[in-house]
Amino acid sequence: MKLGLEVIDFSVEYGAVRAIQDLSLHVVPGELVAVIGSNGSGKSTLIRALSGLIAPSHGSASWNGISILGKKPEELVRQGIVHISEGKSVIPELTVAENLALGGLWRRDKLDVAIATQESLAIFPVLASRLGQRADSLSGGERQMLAIARALISRPQLLLLDEPSLGLAPLIIEQIFLAISHLQSQFGLTVLLVEQNAMSALKIADRGLILNLGRLIKTGTPAELLADSQLRAAYLGF
Repeated sequence: MKLGLEVIDFSVEYGAVRAIQDLSLHVVPGELVAVIGSNGSGKSTLIRALSGLIAPSHGSASWNGISILGKKPEELVRQGIVHISEGKSVIPELTVAENLALGGLWRRDKLDVAIATQESLAIFPVLASRLGQRADSLSGGERQMLAIARALISRPQLLLLDEPSLGLAPLIIEQIFLAISHLQSQFGLTVLLVEQNAMSALKIADRGLILNLGRLIKTGTPAELLADSQLRAAYLGF
């Protein structure tokens, strides 16, 4: 039995369109793997299927040997898995403090919830000065920080990140990706990062997977992927 995230012969279909085609991957504990590709490559479909938001047509997916398919998001959180979408994970009508509180709502160890909350605010100090503000008053970058901070309060083992850079300014993108890298090293998190911004993702990734039309085209270290000029031109956009 392999530990970590194990996906085998995974397919997702929308009617006659197969968005993910017989994809298999393995992410070992503590690894940060970037899934990159152009629009329509199947990146977000993959992560939505792993998060239980859509159902695969066939295949299996497990975390530390336990299936993650067919489970509600709250069940996955209790299993140590948190999905963070591009700025849509926060509840706009709630304040920053109220959104953060949701991260520890189900946890019984309220002392550790308080500790985890302070740790999250230390990582994203701008949120500490916004605790009373509604989430819809935050910038896009701040909402993304809030989504990640709230996730950390649940003490996750696996983060499924869907396009965290979408719609953000370059400087904010750099801050978000540095924070993700810091979280991986500080807390030993396993991260599956779905991202169209290939260069930013590969800068912090241990390994990259390239998808095209739902198929896994290539996997390798960032150095290996970037060294292939044909691969760069065809799939990385430069």
